[in-house]
Formats: sequence, C-alpha cells, structure tokens
Amino acid sequence: MTTVPYNPDYGRPARPTYLSIAYRVSSWLLTRDHKRIAILYMIAITLFFTVGGVAATIMRLSLMTPDGRLTLPETYNRLFTIHGVIMVWFFLIPSIPAVLGNFLVPLMIGARDMAFPRLNLASWYLFVFGGCFTISALVLGGVDTGWTFYTPFSSSFSNTHVVLTVAGIFIAGFSSILTGLNIIITVNKLRAPGMTWGRLPLFIWSNYATAVILVLATPVLAMTLALLCIDRVFHVGIFDPAKGGDPLLFQHLFWFYSHPAVYIMILPAMGVVSELIPCFSRHRVFGYYFVAGSSIAIAIVGFLVWGHHMFVAGMSVYGGMVFSFLSFLVAVPSAIKVFNWTATLYRGSISLKTPMLYALGFIGLFVMGGVTGLFLAAIAVDVHVTDTYFVVAHFHYIMVGGSVMAYLGGIHFWWPKITGKLYPEWAGRIAAGIIFLGFNLTFFPQYVLGYLGMPRRYHAYPEEFHFLNVLSTAGASILAVGYVLPLFYLLWSLRYGPDAGPNPWKAMGLEWTTSSPPPPQNFERTPIIREEAYAYDRMTPQGSDNTPIIPLPAAAGGARESGRPGSRPESSEWSDQ
Repeated sequence: MTTVPYNPDYGRPARPTYLSIAYRVSSWLLTRDHKRIAILYMIAITLFFTVGGVAATIMRLSLMTPDGRLTLPETYNRLFTIHGVIMVWFFLIPSIPAVLGNFLVPLMIGARDMAFPRLNLASWYLFVFGGCFTISALVLGGVDTGWTFYTPFSSSFSNTHVVLTVAGIFIAGFSSILTGLNIIITVNKLRAPGMTWGRLPLFIWSNYATAVILVLATPVLAMTLALLCIDRVFHVGIFDPAKGGDPLLFQHLFWFYSHPAVYIMILPAMGVVSELIPCFSRHRVFGYYFVAGSSIAIAIVGFLVWGHHMFVAGMSVYGGMVFSFLSFLVAVPSAIKVFNWTATLYRGSISLKTPMLYALGFIGLFVMGGVTGLFLAAIAVDVHVTDTYFVVAHFHYIMVGGSVMAYLGGIHFWWPKITGKLYPEWAGRIAAGIIFLGFNLTFFPQYVLGYLGMPRRYHAYPEEFHFLNVLSTAGASILAVGYVLPLFYLLWSLRYGPDAGPNPWKAMGLEWTTSSPPPPQNFERTPIIREEAYAYDRMTPQGSDNTPIIPLPAAAGGARESGRPGSRPESSEWSDQ
C-alpha cells in the first residue's frame, strides 16, 4: 500500500500567473503588465543580438587570413558598422534595464507595476520600430561609417544608408528615455511601506542611476543625430569646415552621450552582480552605503570624461590633463564596488552555482577592462594605442565581458522567478565556463595586436599579425558556442524543467516572497519592510529554508512608516492609471 502525502492545495484551481492569465497574441502585444513587457524586450534583444553576432562572426572569419579574402573591403566596413550599431543601441543599452529592470523593479520595491504602464508598452514599440529602421538599412545595403558616424565622412562622403540607420537609433532613443522616466518615478513614488532609500536593493540603486543617465544623456544623442541628418540632407554645413562648420563639434556631442552610455551598459550589470554575490556567499553586502553611493558617483562623474576619446583630435594640453585626471577619478567608485564585492566574498559560504560563476567571471573581466582603461586615460599611452585593437579589446572587456556576463548571470538567477522552471545546473556551468574561456581567447590577443600597432577597422593586415588573429578567431568560435548553449537549455527548461518553487536560491528580497511565476498583480497583499536588505546573517531556520525573513506582508492599505513612500492603493483599475 502506497501512502500519498497530504497536499493542502489538492483539488484547488491553480493560481493565475502573469503567464497564464491569457494566451492570445493580442494579450501580449497590448499588455500593460511590466513582466510581460520585459519578456517582449527579451525576445526582441535576443533577435538583435543574433544579427550583431552573425556580423561579428563573419568579420572574424574574414580576419583569419591576412588578405581578408572572405569579404570585400566595402563589405567588411558594413559588417563592423552594423555589428556596432546593433550591439550598442539594440542590445547592450536596453538589455538589463529594459529586461531585468522592467521585470524586477516593481517586484523588488513591493509595487504592483511600473508607474506608467502604457508608456512602458509604448517604449517597447518604439524600440522595435527603431530596430526595424536599422535592419532595413542593412537589407538595403548597409552603412559603412562605423557605429560612431564620424563627420565629415558620414555627413558628406558616404554613399550608404546613413540617414535610415540614424533614424532607427533616433527612434530607439525615445524608448530609452521612456524607460528611464518610468524607473525614476516608480522608485520614487511606488515603494512599499518601510522600503526606505537605505533598504533598497543595490540592483535598484544601479538602475536608478542608469535611468538618470538615460533621461539626461539620450536627448543629446538625439539632437546630435538630428543635426547629422540635417547636414547630410540639406548640406547646411554644420560639420563641414568648408562652410564654417566644425567636424570636431560632432565628436564632442557624440561622446558627451556615448561615454555616459558606457555606464548605461555597465551600471545595471554592477547591480546584478551586487545581488548575486551576497546570495551565493550567504553574506551581508560589505559597505552597502558605499556600493550604493558609488553608483550615483559613477553616474555624475561619467558625464565629465568624454574628452579622453579625443586626445588625438587636437585638444589643448590643459584640456587633455583635465580629462585625463577625471578619467582616472571615475575609476575610483568602480574600484569601490570591486573591493566591496571581494570583501563580501571573504569568509562567506560560497556556492558556485551558475549565476555565481557568471558574477565571478564578470569581476575578472571587468577588472581587466578597467585596468586597461587606466592605460587609455594616460595621454602618452592613449596616443600610441588610439584606433588600434587595444581599444577594441578594452571596450569588449567592459561591454561584453562585463555587461553580457552580468546579463546572463541575471537571466540564470531570475529565470526560476520569470518562468517557474529550473534549468539543468550542469549545462549552465558548462556554458559559463565556455564563455569565459572563449572570451579571453578572443579578446586578450587583441590587446597584444593593438600594442604592436595593428589598427582596427582594416580588413587586411601584415603577415606578422596572422597568428594572433587566428587565436582570436578560434576564441570567437568557442564564444559563439557558449552564447548559443543557454538558448537551448533555457528553452528546454520551459517544457521539461522541474518546478522551481518561490525561492530556489534561498535568496533575500521581495521578489522571492511571491510565487514563481508571479501573479499578475505581483503580491496578494502589500508587503511592509521592517529590516534592511541582505540580512543573511539574521535569517531564521524557517526563512533560510524557503523564504527570507525581511519582507513581512500586511493587509493592503496597512500602516506605513511616517514619511515613507507607499504603493498605490489596491484597485481593479490600478494598472490602467
């Protein structure tokens, strides 16, 4: 005789989740649920990542031989341009804020949705619409200016689809602005009772700082690209020195946005790592206020360092010294984060689960990219390696080694919450290892190539650089395998993965106190927060078994601490407002 354990939920209808509330395509395309919008963003940026990755793969295959026989020079120019445009504006910038930020910000602060659900959906449509413009330029023949669109080549001499590509980026910029506004207002106005600024998760601090950069910097890019289009179409000479214009003006405007854009990409990644490290070391974050404050410091100082991209553009000696100093200064808050993560790991009970492997990989690659960034902040070294593969390697160690590693770490960490399913842990660890190995084999040889003087954006090169380019291409092949693997086993887990339960990682945070996947309204009752974040040392045996002890739910509309922002009152029309 077999005894079946008693299940109190047996016979009860399954509780609806945001995934099961409706199945029609229109229910997704017209949704105002921040969680579904995050999934829409995830699908879109995965498709764009694939396009950018294919372009990068063809480039590396072409560089297998010194004469670049696989592609024509014109084709190679179009490949590196579309790779840069797609990866920067349609993957790296929106990846964590629009996907993980959209999904997690309301859950982490105890809100039922973003502050402006309709604008949230509109931002996705703008993003896709802008992407379609840019992809259409690729289909019609591409663009050959490089992702930086330097004038006067882009404004006067290029025969490719510059205006169409720029229009796509211009439209996508409005998506970034709307996302940033939504995050700022949501964090300011919709925090649960007791969720003070000193109790916010560090992921929220990072995304809040990122949102401020998005709102302040993206309009500068929009105006710059608009001026470029006006100059190209109407020939008014804004950047044409023959008509009294200044091509360096474009560089100043472009980099005034584009260097803060580096922190749009890396700050959310730092927020992800700040969640993974304490969870898998079972240790309170060391120096919480310093880590939170460093995010704000990076956002502020990041607006002041654009000039180091122009050390060889004829800048004055004193201007170069100021920008060099500020470029060294911005490394200080980044170093604070790295040291505090390391101190958090010290004497922790470290568990090398897949998300933790991505977090540790992020730290290693980000440190390598950050240290070589200090080389570029030194004017003498920068003059030597400007426009070489040294800069390419540095940029990719930060953007790909940092942002993509953190994005994948965050996807693996919150995948059980997003889908309610667990992926095979062994496959996740293998993929993380392959990505780390493939990345270093791809980009570390490029540091050497750049130091030896190989310029970037050339489809052919001298014979003496052949061996290192073969190594880099071999690494890119390994890296491609590592990026494809998660797509397979994560999709597999949707159908065959075991149920995750509400908190498979035994993590802290409000998002882990609701079901997996979460219900449409996120929480059945408005939570009240009575302790600080990351108090792993205070978890009770009951809390450590499944759910954290910090968030204490209370009836909706319950008492809130004096002067603390609260969630909106529960209402059937709440998400429509």
